[in-house]
Amino acid sequence: MQNFFSLLKREFQLFWKNNVLRILFIGAPILYGVLLGYVYGKGKVTDLPIIVVDQDRSELSSKAIQMFEDNEVISISSLLYDQNNLSKIAIQKEAACVVIIPKDFEKMTLTKKYPEITTIVNTSNVLTANYASTAIQICLGTLKAGVQIETLRKQGVPENLLASQYEPFKTTFIKKYNRSTNYMYFLWPGVLATVLQQVLLLGLALSFASEFENGTFKDLVKKCPSVLKMLTVKIIPYLIMSFGIWIIYWLFTLWFRLPFYENLAPLTFIAGIFVLSVSFIGILVSIVVPNQLKATEILMVIATPSFILSGFTWPLTQMPQAVQAIANVIPLTHFLKAFRILIIEDGTYSQTTTAVWNMIIIGAICSVLAYVALYFKKRAVLKKEI
Repeated sequence: MQNFFSLLKREFQLFWKNNVLRILFIGAPILYGVLLGYVYGKGKVTDLPIIVVDQDRSELSSKAIQMFEDNEVISISSLLYDQNNLSKIAIQKEAACVVIIPKDFEKMTLTKKYPEITTIVNTSNVLTANYASTAIQICLGTLKAGVQIETLRKQGVPENLLASQYEPFKTTFIKKYNRSTNYMYFLWPGVLATVLQQVLLLGLALSFASEFENGTFKDLVKKCPSVLKMLTVKIIPYLIMSFGIWIIYWLFTLWFRLPFYENLAPLTFIAGIFVLSVSFIGILVSIVVPNQLKATEILMVIATPSFILSGFTWPLTQMPQAVQAIANVIPLTHFLKAFRILIIEDGTYSQTTTAVWNMIIIGAICSVLAYVALYFKKRAVLKKEI
């Protein structure tokens, strides 16, 4: 047991002597947690600039403009009365949408000639385009309903029948889980899990590769002849440090006032399986590729696109089968699925078992391959010693 703790101490010393690795493993999660927390801290976009071209200048067009001004999502950056230099002004104002109210809009509306309000949506940024266009649709839909009800009222329809005359049936949309459509709740945790995976892979890419490159692997074999013990000694320090990062992430949720209170115990357990699964991938590559730079490059190729492939922001079912197959061998894909079920959707641990077993299978396969590869590396060293 004393020998085991001395080997653990050796691993921590090797980690601490590597200045770059130390800064990345400890600094990156903290830096990204704080930086992205403040980037997405507002949660949802507001005051998106739009341009309104009012060619009618009537009471009805003024009501539409007032509705735009009262909506928190959009803000009128320019009110124009013609379309001269409209494209140029839209670029200057970084307008998410341009709303064009045609001439004789009020007159045509009252005489039921169905005028058309044109909305030009700037889709160079899909997020702002969706928010702004939805807000404009809500405003114009409300205005349309008001005009219709007022017309019915003038026709002598009783007040208690106005709503049913205008709207033959009601539609109700109920938002669950992220009712405020808060972007912070949606994106921030997934990015931090990706950062944790990347720093783990980066650190473990150097675990055995640095031993091979520096010629210290033979010393490690003498101190620790057991292959299983060597793997354990290499992984445990990163498990301990990952738990520390996990606590820091939890403190960040308190700092940014995120309502992540439920299911923390099962999520922590699943996070442990996630860390183990990622660790065995890093260990395997570090053993098979005995060069620090190449091992790091290979693991970064795996880690960099993992968030995009995970299905967290773009549905996995909408990707080609080949891409889905690649995504399913990356632990992050399954961890983020479990996270969404437990924290965002307030599900139960039993609903995450598929994701958990997938991570266990990935970790088990990589651990067996790592054991076999390390066994032959150890055997080769012992033969040279003889």
